[in-house]
Parts: sequence; C-alpha cells; structure tokens
Amino acid sequence: MVDAILSPILEQLTSMAVEEAKEQVRLVTGVGKEAKKLTSNLRAIRAVLHDAEKRQVKEETVRLWLDQLRDACYDMEDVLGEWNTARLKLQIDGVDDHENDALVPNKKVCSFFPTASCFACKPLVLRRDIALKIKEINETLDDIAKQKDIFGFVVNVTNERADQRVPSISSIDESEIFGREKEKNELVNRLLCESSKEQKGPSIISLVGMGGIGKTTLAQFAYNNGDVERNFDKRTWVCVSEPFDEFRIARAIIESLKPGSAKDLVEFQSLMQHIQECVAGKKFLLVLDDVWNEDYYNWEPFYKCLKNGLHGSKILITTRKETVARIMGSTHVISVNVLSEMECWSVFQSLAISGKTIGKCENLEKIGREIVKKCKGLPLAAKTIASLLRSKNTEKEWQNILESEIWELEAIEKGLLAPLLLSYKELPSKVKCCFSYCAVFPKDYEIRKHKLIELWMAQGYLSEKGGNEMEDIGDEYFNILANRSFFQDFDKGDDGEISNCKMHDIVHDFAQYLCSNKCLTVEIHSGEELAISSFGEKKILHLLLTLRRGASVPISIWGNVKGLRGLRSLLVKSDEYSWSSEVLPQLFDKLTCLRALKLKAGDRQSSVNDIKEIPTNIEKLLHLKYLNLKGQKKIEKLPETLCELYNLERLNVDECENLRELPRGIGKLRKLMYLHNEDTDCLRYLPVGIGELISLRDVTKFVVGGGYDRACSLGSLKKLNLLRQCSIRGLGGVSDAGEARRAELEKKKYLVELELYFDHLRDGDEELAGRRENEEDEDERLLEALGPPPNLKKLRINGYRGRRNVVPINWFMSLTNLKDLSLFWWRNCEHLPPLGKLPSLEGLLIGGMLGVKRVGNEFLGVESDTDGSSVIAFPKLKELEFRFIKELEEWDFGTAMKGEIIIMPRLSRLTILRCPKLKALPDHLLQKSTLQNLEIFGECPILQERYREETGDDWPKIRHIPKISIA
Repeated sequence: MVDAILSPILEQLTSMAVEEAKEQVRLVTGVGKEAKKLTSNLRAIRAVLHDAEKRQVKEETVRLWLDQLRDACYDMEDVLGEWNTARLKLQIDGVDDHENDALVPNKKVCSFFPTASCFACKPLVLRRDIALKIKEINETLDDIAKQKDIFGFVVNVTNERADQRVPSISSIDESEIFGREKEKNELVNRLLCESSKEQKGPSIISLVGMGGIGKTTLAQFAYNNGDVERNFDKRTWVCVSEPFDEFRIARAIIESLKPGSAKDLVEFQSLMQHIQECVAGKKFLLVLDDVWNEDYYNWEPFYKCLKNGLHGSKILITTRKETVARIMGSTHVISVNVLSEMECWSVFQSLAISGKTIGKCENLEKIGREIVKKCKGLPLAAKTIASLLRSKNTEKEWQNILESEIWELEAIEKGLLAPLLLSYKELPSKVKCCFSYCAVFPKDYEIRKHKLIELWMAQGYLSEKGGNEMEDIGDEYFNILANRSFFQDFDKGDDGEISNCKMHDIVHDFAQYLCSNKCLTVEIHSGEELAISSFGEKKILHLLLTLRRGASVPISIWGNVKGLRGLRSLLVKSDEYSWSSEVLPQLFDKLTCLRALKLKAGDRQSSVNDIKEIPTNIEKLLHLKYLNLKGQKKIEKLPETLCELYNLERLNVDECENLRELPRGIGKLRKLMYLHNEDTDCLRYLPVGIGELISLRDVTKFVVGGGYDRACSLGSLKKLNLLRQCSIRGLGGVSDAGEARRAELEKKKYLVELELYFDHLRDGDEELAGRRENEEDEDERLLEALGPPPNLKKLRINGYRGRRNVVPINWFMSLTNLKDLSLFWWRNCEHLPPLGKLPSLEGLLIGGMLGVKRVGNEFLGVESDTDGSSVIAFPKLKELEFRFIKELEEWDFGTAMKGEIIIMPRLSRLTILRCPKLKALPDHLLQKSTLQNLEIFGECPILQERYREETGDDWPKIRHIPKISIA
C-alpha cells in the first residue's frame, strides 16, 4: 500500500519540475538540488518495497519501518500539495492579471521570493518554508534508507510475486467437514450427472467464495467420494494459484495422468499435445484449485486440448472470483458462503473443547458460543480461534479472547488474516488504499457506495484514465472489492446497482490492521467529554466523529493532540451538538492537512445548535478537496476566503435552507467538479464567476439571475462543457432568447440529466412574480433557443407556460437517447405533446397539466403507414404515470381498434394519482400481458369505483394483472 502513496510522489516531482520550466516561473528558489536527492532516495526505497511488505506480517520491526516511511510520504505529499497549489494560484490569479502571461517566452521570469524589481508583477507569495520542509523530509528519508540496508531487503524483481500460496493437498478426512450438506450434495450430483449431448468438451463447474470458507475442502471431499471416483477413468488435481504458469500447470496435469512422462517435454506445444493424447478416449475429472487467472487466452489452449476427452468429462474449479468462473466458461457456479451458527459451533467445539473434562466443558461452552458469534460463520476464524483456545483451560483465558479485538491477537494473526491477506495482495495498489480507508467507519456501519467513492476521490485514490471519470474508476474499484468479498449485505437501487453495503467485522479488523490504526471512529454521548486519551500517541489520518446532544469537545484538543495535526479526513456528524464560535477557527487553524471535511448536521428538526457561520480562516485548509455542510440551516453566506481553496473538487450545501449567496470569487475554484445545492430555497442566484468553473460535472441547482447584480446568466453555461447533470432554475424570469442560445446546451455532449424550471426566484418583485405579458410566447422561444443536448437520457421540464401543442416538436424529436421524461405543471397546455415518437423512452411522468381534458391520438405522435404496415407508439415505454391532472376526463386511443398502430408494447407499470374526473383507462392497455403493476391512488373516485376488486364493473378487465393497488 505504501507504493500507492510513494509512486505518485515521484510522478509529481518529475512533472512539477517540467511544468515550472515550461511556465518559466520559479516558485521555490534553490529547491532543485533537494528535489533531485529526494527523488533518488524514493526510488531506492521503492525498489525494496515488495520484499518489505511481504516481511511485515512476520517482522514487527519491518512493519514499524514501513509506518515511518508511510508517514514521511504523507508529509512529502503535503509539501508537494503546497507547491502545486502555489502554481495553480499563480495561473488563476495571474502575474499581470493576464491568464497566459507566464507562458509568454520573452516575459521576465519572477523568482518565488519577490525582489524590489518584481513587486509590480504581483507574484504569488508562498510560505517560505517549503524548501526547508523538503530538506527536513530528505533527512528523514536518509535515515529510512540507511535502515533498509540493515534489513537486507531483496530488490524487487518484476517476475517475483508476493502472493505465492501453499499448494493444497487432495486428501481429506470427511469427518472434518461440518455442515455444507447442500453444497456437498449439489457438487457431487453435478459431477455425476450426464452432460448435454450438444455440449462440446468437458463441463466446467466452479466453487466460488472468499478464501477460508471451504472451497478446497469441498472439492477434496468430492474428489475422494467413492461414487465420483468410480465415475471417471482418470482424475487429476492441480493447485494453480498465482501466477498462472502455463508450463507448470501443464506438467502437473501430465504427471498426474501419466507419471514421469513430462520431464523431457520443454516446448509448450509439446505439453499441450501430450495432454491431448493422455485424455483421448478417457472420461476424466480435472480439479484446478485456487484459480486467479482472469485472462481467457491463458486458459484457451488447455481447454482446446481437453476437448479430446470422452463425453461426460468434468473440470472442477475453485476460485475467489466469480469473474474467473465466467471467463473460464463455467456451466455451473456453486457459491460457498458462510456457515450457520450451529455449523460454526461444530467446527469450534471439535477443536477447542475436545479432550477437556466434562466439568470444564460446561463452564467454557457459554463463553465459547459467544466467541462463535463473533466469527460470523467464517470457518477459518472459528478454526483459528479454536486452535488457540485448545491449550487454554480457564474461563478467564477464554473471556480475554472474547473481549479482545481479533486483529490484535498476535498468536492467531497469521492464521486468521491469511486468506484476507492473499486476496488483498492481489489488489491493484490504489484499490488497496480504497479498502484500508474503510476502516474509518465503525463496525456494522451501512456504507453508502456513492458517498464512499466521493471520499476516495478526496484522498486522491482515484485518477482519471482514458475517457473514464473519477467516479467511474471509483465504481470499478468498489466492484473489485465487492467481488473479492471485502463487502457484504448489499442493497440495490431500482436500477439494479449496489447502493449500500457493510463490512464483516473480521474484514473491518483486517482493514484496521492494514492502516495501523490510523483510522479512528469516536462517538460522544450526552454528558461525555471527548478525552485526549481517545486518540493515543499515534498519528491519526482519518477520523469519524459522532457528537450526540450534550456532548462536549474541548477547543484545546485540536491544537494539543499532536497525532491529529496530520488529519486528512474529519467526518463529523452532530445531533444537536452546540457549536461554539471558537471551535471551528481552532480546528481550521490546526488541521491544515485535511482533504475531506464533513460538518453535516444530524437528521433532526431543530436547528438551534447548528453552525452559524464558517470562519474566514478556512483558507488555511489549502489541501481541501471535499467540503460537506449539508443540513447546516443557520448558515446564511460563505466567506470569500473559501475561494482560496484552489484544490476544492466538491462543495455540498444541500439543505442549507437560509444560505442566501455563494462567494463572489467562486470563479477561482477551477478544480470544482460538483456543486450540491439542493433545497437551498433562499439561494436566489449564483455568482457570475460560476461560468469560469470549466471542470464542473454536476450543478444541482443552476440559478440564473433574474435581475440581481453580480448574478450569473444562462450564457454562463457556455464554457461548462463537462457537465453531466444540471438543474436550471429561474427560467421564468428570463426573456432573452439570445441569452439562452449563448448557453450552447446543444454542444454539451456529456450532459445526460437536465432539469428546466420555468419559475421565478427573486423576492419582492411583484412584476416578475405575477403573469408577464406574452409569457407564453417567451417560454416557447426560450425552450427552442436552449437547444437539446445530443446525448440526453433524463429530462424534466417544470412550469412551462407555452401553448403550442408541438412544444416545439423538433426539440423533442431530436432526443433519440432519452429514457426518462417528466413534464410537470404546464398551466397553458391543452393537449399532451406527441411523445409516442421518442424511440428510447422507458419512463414517462406527466403531472399537473391544468388545461388537459382529454388524451387521445395526438399523444401517440404517429400515424398508420401508407403501405398498410403497423407502426409503434412508445416502442420501449415500461412505466407511465399520470399525476394531478385534475381536469382530465377522457383517455382513449381510437386507432387502437383498427390494428394500424401498436401502442406501448412493453408497458409494465401504470400509475394514476389524483385524477378525480378520469372516467376510464384504455382497455387495450389494461389487457396487455406485459402489464405487471397497476396503481390507482389518491382522489380518483370514478376509477376506484370502476376497478375495485370483485365489486367494480371493470374488475374482470384487470384481475389478470399480477400486482394491483387501488387506494
């Protein structure tokens, strides 16, 4: 994991020197020599990291050495961050207030330290101690480099790997298997059942699960089962492990099938040919144990030559990754999960209590069962702890084990962590950092996936590569960890994607072990005070602090606890905690290494104790990338000094109900990618500088000016070409269609989610608050001038006042990728737009159409083809919802009976809410076999009576629908 920190530092050192030479601006005078020495030291240390990290599990002194190196790397990262921020500030503020002056070849170069002759150039004055800090770190690295020589580390060889595994054996005592009856029976049946006659080659069965939960044991049991043994002419067992050595595996197969025949074969093709000859005409069982290879091309030559076996041959794979099972073409996958508590107890009891006297057994069983609960069904954990307790005979000794953290038990550490460590070492270095960061959460904490990814981003663990965004990389890393069973208890959203998860307690302990307790969770309850002793002497990097009502945090703690000064994450959740005006200034003054700061208010109604204002010294947090102030209802404005946070990537002011303005200088935050400002009803405009934030991906609420001074306009969107999601508010106060054209929405190829609100957000202006002359025509011109983004997938239009039925038709018809559409509160619309033409639309919500009385053929937007063939309206629509259409009386498609137009062939959900005058639903929609869910809610008296279960006149028309809700 240290390499994941060290390698980017080396890259930074090189790139920063190159950039400064290109820009002809020296920010730090005389630092070149120290930087060169630093680079040399880091390269020498990196060369032995592989061996050091392999030895740290067994050697405490090596682990301490790595901790010292990690701390030095963090310090170096902070210094380089200061250096890089100075360069960024210089680029943004400019030497001569001209953006590119520093790039002009003949322009005079200003030293970092200003002289009398260059004060007129207004050079950026960075703190003068950067060079001294680099020198101090070099001295530390000198000592670390000397220590590495004492340890005698092996210099890394590219083909050497740290995760060599002990080969499995193919003999097993069946009495050692506890539980697994279902898996045992399923596996044996799969091995004995005949394959399909159409299948070419052997069937492939995979046992998939995290290490230490019995895959190999199950495979060994099946391998030695008498029925299985008699069913095959040849059987062979090969432990694959990492790396996937084709020659070794091929020789192992041959030696097992025909001992002594592989020693003279040196060419890979000869080995493949020999395997093909060995299995020809034979019904064989090949077990490949502990497979990690994810490259199909490594496996393909083996599978081709194994096709020569007799029909009914089988290949059994054990692996920790389901992706491996898929890549190798498994015909059946058996998941090997945790044991039940009873089965786990059987494992524990057989080892820990066996051989003890009856009296002692009775006394120890109660404690033993509590220990088994902590094992959470992991047979490896049960077996390892039981083995330790086998030699302990007193209740006190057992109680000590019960009350101790598993990762702290040095005597069992190797046995317990081995499977996790093997999986962990196989992870990419950046993913290792992502995993260990999870130790900041308490045990059994429900982790929200997208929030976790945001925090990974703040720590610099995710970097864009190719065309992928950082969030995409984070999603990839999360899935890697989920597939390796580092996460569990998944919840999924409506889109089928994982939304929440948890970590097993033992996996959490493992994460703490990896990060050397540098992640800490502290919860302070009413009447308690946060004690300095909570933090100990170690340097803490990430702290999650929960403050309950009545808790106390002494101000002095931020300055007095040395271990907190390097804090990189401070995640505070307060439940009516009283923030004094002195706390935050002290915090900002001392915690200058923070990358992520979360001061989220708790989920409660009262805001009495919320933060009233953000101190101006927040500018000291120059490394800050993530600032979350969600729910702080008393904050009315943010200080201008916030705009000195040049590295800020994400600002969250959601639910800051009284926030009235953002800093005028916000345009300086060029790295800002996400502005979350939902439910900020007092925020009537965004500053004009928002248009300079060319890195923005997401603006929850883009509020256009409406006449305010210094407010942004629609044209401020012009440069924001990386936008993915945007909600534009205040369009009801815009009358200049030319301003809308200047927004150039049609050029924003990455914009996939867009909301347009034709509302007024300015206070105290009666003229704007009421109906304007020609507002219908103005809205029509404005919508057309905005121009639809080419790749839009989700669209909401709210409060539109146009009258034209086409709305305009060309605008909508260009949305060929649109999947979800919501149209709300169109006060002047009398007929629904012809949306049936949209080819990709899957979800449609229409609500609050005050003038719509009838829905008919115009809604379909299609006509029968001239050649007599049928056409399809709403070809992909799955969900349709009508809400609050209070004047709607009739809904009928007359053409449906003629068979010329196919309407909504994929509709699965139909929802009607508060349509009090609607008399009936189209019969042909209700009769569709695809319709799975019908919901009629709220004030729909006619429909509710008509379709009521059993008593309604039209109940027979809907009773075939699987799920019906009428209330």
